[in-house]
Amino acid sequence: MPIRINLLAEALALEDQRRRDPVKRALWVAICIVLLMLAWSSSIQLKAIMAKGELGRIEGQLAARTNEFRQVLENQKNLADVKFKLASLRQLATNRLLYGTLLNALQQTTMDDVQLLRIRAEQTYVYTEGTKPKTNETRVIPGRLPTVTERIVLTLDAKDGGPNAGDQVNKFKQGLTDAAYFQSFLGTTNEIRLANLSPPTPAGVQFTLECRFPEKTR
Repeated sequence: MPIRINLLAEALALEDQRRRDPVKRALWVAICIVLLMLAWSSSIQLKAIMAKGELGRIEGQLAARTNEFRQVLENQKNLADVKFKLASLRQLATNRLLYGTLLNALQQTTMDDVQLLRIRAEQTYVYTEGTKPKTNETRVIPGRLPTVTERIVLTLDAKDGGPNAGDQVNKFKQGLTDAAYFQSFLGTTNEIRLANLSPPTPAGVQFTLECRFPEKTR
């Protein structure tokens, strides 16, 4: 029986052993893992870029809304200032001292033997500094506008020339007190007072009445 000798058997065995080497398989596995990690890292980086772009867009919208909100607060502050000034102007227009009305009231309170010699009105104004409105992140903090305190003192110089000089002084004073005009302005706390009474003379008695109007702050 013939004997067959395979001279390549040893080389084939070595080649098969080399193909089955675990180090080579581990190397291929490591290469696959590295490729998978690179793909995963690339996807994470792409998501981060997209998220950064979305964040920039949202921040831009937020900045625009913030500017609009600040503008709304500024408009509210200006509107409050205008309303306050209009209210002050209306109050000034309705409560200011009208000399025509005053003279008409004095004309309706005349009395026999009493002659009105002089009318003097002293108006003084005390100015108080205000504070500016402030705004924070959520609302408008109203300021305090400048105010002016009005003080009016009305002085009436008159003469009682009746036969019994001086008898008409208190009657004239009471007539002014009862007049609707003076009651509306003076109220119940500000009375008309006798500021001066001269000694009787043949020509009569001169006297001075003083009316202090209530102080008004505008």
